[in-house]
Parts: sequence; C-alpha cells; structure tokens
Amino acid sequence: MPLRFPAACAALALVLAAASAATCAAAPASASSLPFDWYPESVAAAPDGTLYVGSWRQGAVARLRPGALEAEILVPPGSNGLANTQGVLVDADAGLLWVCSGSMGFTTVPTTPSALKSYDLATGAPRASYPMPEAGYCNDLVQDKAGNLYVTDSLHPRILRLAPGASALSVWKEDPAFSTGDQYFLNGIALDGANRLYVSAVMAVDYLLRVDIGPSGQAGPVARIAAPRKMKNVDAIRSAGPGRLVLFESNAFGNEQYGGAVTIAQIDGTRVASLAPLVAGLNDPSSGAVFGDRVYFIESKYSLLFKHKDDDAAVPRSVPFAVASRALPHPD
Repeated sequence: MPLRFPAACAALALVLAAASAATCAAAPASASSLPFDWYPESVAAAPDGTLYVGSWRQGAVARLRPGALEAEILVPPGSNGLANTQGVLVDADAGLLWVCSGSMGFTTVPTTPSALKSYDLATGAPRASYPMPEAGYCNDLVQDKAGNLYVTDSLHPRILRLAPGASALSVWKEDPAFSTGDQYFLNGIALDGANRLYVSAVMAVDYLLRVDIGPSGQAGPVARIAAPRKMKNVDAIRSAGPGRLVLFESNAFGNEQYGGAVTIAQIDGTRVASLAPLVAGLNDPSSGAVFGDRVYFIESKYSLLFKHKDDDAAVPRSVPFAVASRALPHPD
C-alpha cells in the first residue's frame, strides 16, 4: 500500500489451466502486459486462472484471461466512485469482484471516501459500496469459507468484517497491538486455511501479526510473529499452504528504487522461521497472487508517480507495466 504514500515477452505466453498454472522449464519468469499509466496495486486470481489487477492511479480493474498477453479493462475508471484501487478479491461463488477503494489522490479520477466496493465478476458492472466507518482506509481483504470478508484498516488499529448479507462493515478486532507507533496501521491480510488471519503493518517492522478465528467467528488475541529481520514494508500477504506465506515487500518507504522483493516466509509457531527470497531487485512489488505452482506479481513503480504529486501533467504516462511470475519452490 503506497501511503506516502517492455512489452510482454512474445515467446512466452501466460498459460493457465482451471486447476493449476503451467510452468515453463528454464524460464525464470513470464510476463503479460497491463495498460500504460496503470500503476497497479493489487492482484487476485480466479479459480480458472484469470487474474484481476487494480490500478491505483486509474481507479479501475483490468482482467487478464488465461493465455492472454494483454489485459482488458473490466471495471472502468471511477466506476461507482472507485478511486485508488487497493486490494482486490475474487468471490467466484457469488460472481463478485471485491475492491478496496482508497482516498490518497494521485489519480486520474475524483478522490472519494474510502470504501469496500463490489462489481459483477463477468461484466464489471457495479453492485454495492460499503463506506469505511470513522473515516477508515480500506487497504486489503480476504474471505473465509463462510463468505465473511475481513478488511484491514490503515488509519485505525483494527480489522473490519462484512458478513454475508450484512448492510455495513463492522469492527471485528480492534487492538493497540496493531499499532507500530506511527500514524498508519494495517496493510496486507491472508487466511492460512486453519482459521488464522495474518496481517502486516504499513511500516517496515520485524514481525507479522496473527489473529485466530474462533469456532463462532469471534476474534482471538493478537499474536506477534517475530521475523529474523526487518521486512521492507510487507504490502500484501498470500497463503502458500500450511505455515507458508508469500510476502510482497514493496519497500514503499525505502530510498532504494529497486529494493522491493517477493519473499517466502515459513511460520513456526510464534516466529517466522525463515525468509527466503523468491525474486529481488523489484520496483515496488505491492501485490501478487499464488495460483498453482507459480507466484504472479506486479511492480507498481510508485516512485515515478510520487515525484509529481502537485504536477499531474508531469506524471510519466508511457511507463510499461506487467504481471510477471516465478515458480513457487517446493516446501522443504
């Protein structure tokens, strides 16, 4: 989450099947192009391998179908008040695309209050909008098997929840443990399949946070999961199996333009036992998706955008953006 906040390779198509992503021997990455001036923030994968990529600048969502080398725009800019497109999530059973809309500016569309929004998964037509209570900031989201949506709030130390059929977001867990002593709070969120929610702080810290979901859906205490080093702003988190997370270290507040990385974290109880780099030297890798045996990721390149906060005409508009991938290593 940015709270400061070349064309696709023709010889290598992004090949996805309904149950798994195809791998390409001896190829370290595959890439498919996104629209220019996109400045992507989040990526979600559907069960059939279709990828959905939100634009923080355009207030829009692109769809990348299996096998396609170029994305198509599904949710047009500013639809239903969409501004900074933050987390995106596919609810295939309900036929919905869920999107966190932020209010940070830097967009080609009007800035609107932060909200959780939904769109038709097939057509991109708007379906609903749920304002963030107390002027919160909708950053990222995850869904459990019962259909509950859990949303991180970057301006309050809390996780919100939208239950199936609910008309508004409600506070599910609010705790001082979510604070890092800075003005910003939570960023990425992931569910590990065992009723454990992992969340990351906006700022660079040497830990993750975990909250267990009780049998009746209640929130347990906040546990700090210590890491062996300070991580470079874990923007998004994705589950890669029991006790295994993919961390997208965007380096959003760092001084090194290519200091971002995608990292595999192995969790052992209340500690991160290891942090293994999957790919490094990236320009703001704010998010990605795990599909089959591959990790798909983006480079948001926000440093190019933030240099021109007060001069939109100077924002580089011909910057290429893409979805790339790496094979997910087998667990040890």
